[in-house]
Amino acid sequence: MTETEIEKDHLDVPGAALAYDVRPVRDSDLTPLLVMGSPMGAAGFGTLAGHFTDRTVITYDPRGVERSSKDDPSTESTPDEHADDLHRLIETVGGPVDIMASSGGAVNALALVSRYPDDVRTLVAHEPPLAGLVPDREQALAACQQIRRLYDAEGLGAAMVRFILLVSHEGPVPDGFTDTPAPDPQTFGLPEEDDGSRADVLLGQNLLTCTHYEPDLDALRASTARLVLAVGAGSGEQLACRATRGLAERLGTGVTVFPGDHAGFLGGEYGQTGEPEAFAATLRGVLDDQDAGSSASAATAAS
Repeated sequence: MTETEIEKDHLDVPGAALAYDVRPVRDSDLTPLLVMGSPMGAAGFGTLAGHFTDRTVITYDPRGVERSSKDDPSTESTPDEHADDLHRLIETVGGPVDIMASSGGAVNALALVSRYPDDVRTLVAHEPPLAGLVPDREQALAACQQIRRLYDAEGLGAAMVRFILLVSHEGPVPDGFTDTPAPDPQTFGLPEEDDGSRADVLLGQNLLTCTHYEPDLDALRASTARLVLAVGAGSGEQLACRATRGLAERLGTGVTVFPGDHAGFLGGEYGQTGEPEAFAATLRGVLDDQDAGSSASAATAAS
């Protein structure tokens, strides 16, 4: 699908204006698919969206991200705020929808399902980084707080180095995570100098609210939406993968393994390439299972 065939629009919501894209398929009877992240915007999901030409696909930039504005970028954005944004977006494009949400987007989508269950048919929550759900929760939460303090004190480069080290760390998070020596920010292509800005959409607006979010387990259990918790085959014992398994344990369910790692759906976006074709095939299988179940239920009701 070419850029000219993608419908681009924006939606005004309290405190922000959201940019969103619709890849319409007019003659499809399949449930529309919303693919999303946070703070990753729509630009990260072009490859994945291209594998679903049989149904309408929606992408969007969360508040404060890329094309979407936020009235006060100095404030934090919460998963519940993002959930309200998503609810308004789904009302606008027409729901219910299926959702594939990754990372912070999965946290926000869990909040959506808790608050607005009728908006969603199936949610594939891919590696939500819920740091409070791992056995080493005190150290994991403290590390996130330490990174935020480092951001406030020294700026983007120093804090992003620690963030990269945290999300790629295998196994339990050690005490005093930010006290050990770290590579120079330039090693990761990050600025060494502090420009004084403190409105970064990840470190300033979403890091703590996302990682510290406590999902409403009772609401998730009671939701009419189908919840599929997904982990990457290559994610090992990284924090987001361990957190997803922790959520599954609390909900009394299992996890579905997707190809690749935390960024398995990327096809060169942001300079990263996962296993997008295999990832899309697995996602399609999950959605096809739901389609088959819905068709069987409809046939039973009609008989």
